Amino acid sequence: MLSVRPRVTELAFVLYGRPLHPELFEIRTTRHIVHGDYRAQLDITNTGHIITWNYDGLTWTEVATAAHHPLPAKRRLMFHNMKGEHRDEVVGRGGVRYEWEAQLEHVSPDVFWVFQHELNREAPQQGLFYRFDPSGRMPLGAMSFLYFETRAKSLLVQTFHTFPDDYAVVKSKTVIRLP
Repeated sequence: MLSVRPRVTELAFVLYGRPLHPELFEIRTTRHIVHGDYRAQLDITNTGHIITWNYDGLTWTEVATAAHHPLPAKRRLMFHNMKGEHRDEVVGRGGVRYEWEAQLEHVSPDVFWVFQHELNREAPQQGLFYRFDPSGRMPLGAMSFLYFETRAKSLLVQTFHTFPDDYAVVKSKTVIRLP
């Protein structure tokens, strides 16, 4: 099975007010979190990531994937093609708050390779990490890294997805806060 990431121009971020079927994705690595009153599952997929968060019957699922990936429209709360910078916010039942921001950075090849090597060296010990196969043109494949912090009333997830063919890095930050 190939594990080469789609092009950065194809990436989209989507938020659902429901869980999604895992068979819709090729999941590479997973982390389960249970903290206080909420549960979360973080997945790195072949196209990006999934964050599934549950609290008192409320489920939110954030997906970073190729825009052409076949996803349901039912209970879709947010959709952004990944170009430039974006911010969004959703307030759910009981005042639960979802805050999201993301940006696409195109950098010089030198800056990209320094970032890529630092991520390769440091990230595996600090969160959820996956190294994709090289595309053939580049010696080192794309990488995905999800760093997370749990608190009694919040979950913070910072993501970094690299795109060697484009010398690009997509960074996102998601914070989910209980009332």
